[in-house]
Amino acid sequence: MAVALSTIEEHAELPVSAPVRPRVLLVGTVFAAAAAAMTFAGLLGTYLTLRQGVVATGEPWLPSGVEMPLTPANMALLTLGMSVVTMQWAVYAIGNEDRRGAFLALGLTLLFGVAYLNGMGFYYSQMGLEVASVQGALIYAISGAHLVLMGAAMLFAALMTFRTLGGQYGAKDREGIVAATILWDVAVAVYVVIWYAIFVSK
Repeated sequence: MAVALSTIEEHAELPVSAPVRPRVLLVGTVFAAAAAAMTFAGLLGTYLTLRQGVVATGEPWLPSGVEMPLTPANMALLTLGMSVVTMQWAVYAIGNEDRRGAFLALGLTLLFGVAYLNGMGFYYSQMGLEVASVQGALIYAISGAHLVLMGAAMLFAALMTFRTLGGQYGAKDREGIVAATILWDVAVAVYVVIWYAIFVSK
């Protein structure tokens, strides 16, 4: 009897643990966010170098007649600051299986993103800056590239919202929401640098 039990134990199949899912989305988002940050670092470095060269001669950097009021830029900064809070709220809510709160937070985040894009469009209409000038080309290139980055972050967040709505993400797996948050936070951090380097310093 002991021999039979020993044989059964030897041939019994042990349960196989579930394979650890590699965090491909999260790692890929980190690399993409880092690449975006380095791109803007290069653009802003070029902008600051050229501006310093002009200012060192005693000439004003912005052409005469160009108005760059700080209020629209400040409102854009405030809007993106609030979006960071709501994005972190989404991560917290989905981690606690509060799907209603997560959807509300993600919806507000996307709303703030739309408000930012609209505000920057209004800001462009107030600048009176010509693209043909060096200053205009640089300012529009940098701020326009940031609009593209924010658009990509909004699209990513919207996609993760739909996947969460479909039940793919929850308390046990919130990789997509965390990845979208990382890209969003990097985009907001880039705007903070743009805000100071371009709109505040002028």
